Amino acid sequence: MAQDKRVEQITDMEVDFAQWYTDICRKAELVEYSSVKGFTILRPYGYAIWENIQNIMDGMFKKTGHVNVAMPVLIPESLLKKEGELVNGFAPEVAWVTMGGSEKLEERLAFRPTSETMFCDHWHNVLHSYRELPMLYNQWCSVIRWEKTTRPFLRSREFWWQEGHTIHETAEEAQAETEQQLGCYADFFENVLAIPVVRGRKTEKEKFAGAEATYTVECMMKDRKSLQGATSHYFGDKFSRAYDVTFAGRDNKLQYPFQTSWGSTTRMIGAVIMTHGDNNGLVLPPKIAPIQVIVLPIAQHKAGVLENAEKLRARLEEAGLRVRMDDSDNSMGWKCAQYEMKGVPLRVECGPRDMEAGQCVLVRRNDGEKITVKLEQLEDAVREQLDIVHRMMYEKARNNMTANTYEAETVEEADRLQKEHGGFIRTKWCGALECELAMKEKTGMSSRCMPLEQSGTKGRCVCCGKECTTDIYWGISY
Repeated sequence: MAQDKRVEQITDMEVDFAQWYTDICRKAELVEYSSVKGFTILRPYGYAIWENIQNIMDGMFKKTGHVNVAMPVLIPESLLKKEGELVNGFAPEVAWVTMGGSEKLEERLAFRPTSETMFCDHWHNVLHSYRELPMLYNQWCSVIRWEKTTRPFLRSREFWWQEGHTIHETAEEAQAETEQQLGCYADFFENVLAIPVVRGRKTEKEKFAGAEATYTVECMMKDRKSLQGATSHYFGDKFSRAYDVTFAGRDNKLQYPFQTSWGSTTRMIGAVIMTHGDNNGLVLPPKIAPIQVIVLPIAQHKAGVLENAEKLRARLEEAGLRVRMDDSDNSMGWKCAQYEMKGVPLRVECGPRDMEAGQCVLVRRNDGEKITVKLEQLEDAVREQLDIVHRMMYEKARNNMTANTYEAETVEEADRLQKEHGGFIRTKWCGALECELAMKEKTGMSSRCMPLEQSGTKGRCVCCGKECTTDIYWGISY
């Protein structure tokens, strides 16, 4: 990276990964802490990344028939308590409103930790016939969960997300929806965020409160810890029964619909930072980068340089790219360091010599490679390089996950591998809660998921030695 004393140095990830992460969040101007403990401010650059994530993901949801709605932020306590598992699961994290103006409320109101209850209450009032099904809803909003320990993007007391909620005529349709949305998340992580994932099902212990089954996409960060990327839940008709959501079926008898929910959050930005970032700052996948291309004029005080750079910027903007030009009086070293810190995928450099030769230089953020291109090839070359950046980022992350996934046959072996290497430890598991708890107690690892791609081979449970066939991933998670 071109150095300049005005660009603040971030902590090396090899020295202190947690501090490196926090440094990037703040020095790349993604977030800032607020005056309310545990709450953060999404700064314009951080929010622009979230907007790009929203726009792409929202388009994916709408292609499969989902529509956006908006539910109230407050939930009456009596409504929240109707489904016991849900309220018990979230009770320690719920924030309550007890006053309205200067008067005490007759009933406490919960800030939504999640919205299953509000959707069920709504469906109770509006659903009548099987002809109205399925109802495929999604909302973009923030929720509040009173976390004890917070970190930007990864865990905060208020975070932004999307939560999908759907109801269906049959269990088979709801199960298909659950699996479809899991696939949607996996595609998004791999094809947009350049992050490989393991698709799997959570154990009974780790599933969402109130769900019959929870599915997940699990990612591996550069420090070889696991991060849950997004989840998709199948509820059966449990919530419908608890909230008396019914419809007249094809036989004209009242039936309960089958329900799903699925969600992803601004945690994805944290995943991008920890999967792709380096000691120079952010490395952003091109599809979500607020600035995909930065044009930097070299020796801009010389005749014609700024005009030429502006022409290149305008051409790239016309080609549909998110592009900016920096014609400030900051040094070239400062500019390069600044846009590397912000993770801009591609830099276009053009100076007097480039003008004479009818060319410019493209510099990739992910590996610093420089490519000289003729001006008439600019648009195609930039698109090609952005595709290369995404592909190289994905391959690097995939290699990290593959190289740091280990097989173990005993708890002792799993513990040694985790201590020596980190990463995912794949074992056989009998399905017993006692064995899952024993692994956590002895190694510090939690179950990440039972991968959907099972080997089908027989083996012995890593904890109790019982013969079984289920493959499971363990890891230290964020």
